[in-house]
Amino acid sequence: MPLWQIYHPAGLYEDQESKSSFAKDITKIYTKIGLPPFYVVVNFIPLPKEDILVGGEPSNGTPFIRIVITNIAVKMPETNETYTRFTSSVDAVLKPHIADKGYDWEYHVAETERRLWKINGLIPPPWKSEEEARWAEQNRPVPY
Repeated sequence: MPLWQIYHPAGLYEDQESKSSFAKDITKIYTKIGLPPFYVVVNFIPLPKEDILVGGEPSNGTPFIRIVITNIAVKMPETNETYTRFTSSVDAVLKPHIADKGYDWEYHVAETERRLWKINGLIPPPWKSEEEARWAEQNRPVPY
């Protein structure tokens, strides 16, 4: 599962359309490599403006967004090329939803041990397996 936690000032991403559009663009990063869409979870977490401090100081007026990305389903090869390709795809997704709006942002990506992951009590099938293809086709976990 990719889990994206988007911490943002209250007032941003208030309507369902802006959240859905952002989440769908995030989901495309992962479905392009064959992961089931339901693996992708995006949480929009609004915070009071006064609760967002950068360098110990309140925002200078420009909204600041902090994103924590946790990837579990697929471990990336530890190469600069792979990391650059992935972060470039993240940057492309953030551009219309954050950068083009003039917001400040920061993100980091963590990879979690896949063997400690379950969905509805099921161990997800191996990446690119027939079982995972079935999960993607049905867009839900099914026993295998």
